[in-house]
Amino acid sequence: MKGLPHATPRPIAVFTVLLLCLTVGLAPFAPEPHVWEKLKILVAGQLSAPMDIFDLALHGAPWALLALKGLRALSGAKTP
Repeated sequence: MKGLPHATPRPIAVFTVLLLCLTVGLAPFAPEPHVWEKLKILVAGQLSAPMDIFDLALHGAPWALLALKGLRALSGAKTP
């Protein structure tokens, strides 16, 4: 049985990360973005419900990826 070809994963473009930040990272847009609400709960020390932790991870992931890409660009590493 022949296996799947091994392909090198392509890097995620900055435009795609920005698009993720503006959609998933800020959804829902009203009354306030989930990521902002969850960060306020985190700062207050009340982030304990599993759903809240999942929400913070889901809506915060695009922002974390954008920060990592920014740090990599500032360090001089090659980024697409």
